[in-house]
Amino acid sequence: MVTVTPLEAELLAVAGSVPDPELPVLTLEELGVLRAVHVHGADTVEVELTPTYTGCPALETMSADIERALHEHGVREVTVRTVLSPAWSTDDISAEGRRKLREFGIAPPRVSHDHEPVALTLGPTRTAVPATDRPEPVACPHCGSADTELLTRFSSTACKALRRCLSCREPFDHFKEL
Repeated sequence: MVTVTPLEAELLAVAGSVPDPELPVLTLEELGVLRAVHVHGADTVEVELTPTYTGCPALETMSADIERALHEHGVREVTVRTVLSPAWSTDDISAEGRRKLREFGIAPPRVSHDHEPVALTLGPTRTAVPATDRPEPVACPHCGSADTELLTRFSSTACKALRRCLSCREPFDHFKEL
């Protein structure tokens, strides 16, 4: 069991309040990418950050934003270290983060109850996946209908897919399960 000092908990809250550069409706804490803050000496902090995927282009911006927030909080030396193990999973998104995604118009990823890898089936770019082939439907964040179709496996970022609701006809992003 890792012991967290009151100062580390305070600095973790400061770093965790930084908005994600690609999804600014979420904080890094809600996204689940902030792993730990370690205080070394009187004025030196090391932050552990796990990207949503290894090639995440936002990692540099997240690191700079964390450094800036901690400097503004009075920490002189900040090092942000990328930690790849354990790998980030969409299960790491908090309940609050999922709520915010939904309110922002992005269908949150489904929660994996068994923590097993999510099976992917490759098919045509534009597919309507029958409900019987999905463990849980992807609900429309606009009207709540589970009658949705996949338009493309990619969207504004690699971690999202573009879907459309067949009830209200509105398109929406779906945060892919990883």
